[in-house]
Amino acid sequence: MKFVTYKNNFDPLIHFGFKHGENIIDIHASANWVNKEKNDDSFLSIPTSLKKALENWNINLKKLRDLEKIIIKSDIKDIKNNNHSMVIEESKITFLPPVPNPQSFRDFYAFEQHVRAARKLRGLEMHPDWFKIPIFYFSNPSALYGHGADILYPKGTNELDFELEFSIIIANGGSNISQDEASNFIGGYTICNDWSARDLQREEMAMSLGPAKGKDFASSFGPYMVTPDELDKFIKEDKLHLEMTCHVNDTLISKGNTNDLYHPFTKMIERASMNTNLLAGDYLGSGTVGTGCILELRPENTNGWIKKGDHVRMQVEQLGILENKII
Repeated sequence: MKFVTYKNNFDPLIHFGFKHGENIIDIHASANWVNKEKNDDSFLSIPTSLKKALENWNINLKKLRDLEKIIIKSDIKDIKNNNHSMVIEESKITFLPPVPNPQSFRDFYAFEQHVRAARKLRGLEMHPDWFKIPIFYFSNPSALYGHGADILYPKGTNELDFELEFSIIIANGGSNISQDEASNFIGGYTICNDWSARDLQREEMAMSLGPAKGKDFASSFGPYMVTPDELDKFIKEDKLHLEMTCHVNDTLISKGNTNDLYHPFTKMIERASMNTNLLAGDYLGSGTVGTGCILELRPENTNGWIKKGDHVRMQVEQLGILENKII
């Protein structure tokens, strides 16, 4: 399933839904409709947000799948006209990040090509421990944006960059999770743009800290959280094979593939959960795919750094399109 967190033009509420064709189905309204029309109240216990649903994901995902089966067998046009407004065209919603309010966002550094290129620019060779340990930093969980959102150009930078990534969202939560068990804690996948102010980042990293302030202002996620079963046929030799691209103002800048990920997400979960609690709704980012940013490609080869007015469109096969405009 593909889950969405969104707003519409009819009320100020945040809605939790799933994608069906070109429509988004409101889960809370659907549960009420099934209760009223089918005399079945078993879906009323589904939480009204994806984050809350992820806390007890094994039970809630089964209910969500059962609810989907009932809804897609119904006449969507008839359902649109009822008072619950449970169906809305996808083109008419305002996307939020799949989980708008996570407790944490850990971003890893797990694509070898990007790591080699970034370290070379700093005059560094690959550190041998990088191949042993999936490393990460904490980014700002309160500065998240969804598909279609405008991003304010950050103050104090002249080197604004994108980073083409994908991310998992944690289900259930836990601590000291082993890699063998870790796949049970993946709620789903989404696209991630880890916006970066390179000059601010460079100031901190020269003092062996960072890149905190260089990443502090914005991260984009979306448009959906896609459950792992949707991607089963794209797994070959235990690696997920999804093409990743980024266009700036309709010009293709970056192209990569998820199968280049050196450290799998299961290993990232093991590392992230060591001696601490991973919580439902937390994001774990992959880090930048090879060629997935201007820093790596160099601004002289990409028509410069990102500027006000630029549209940055990321697409990951099966995960959708994540696009934002810089204002």
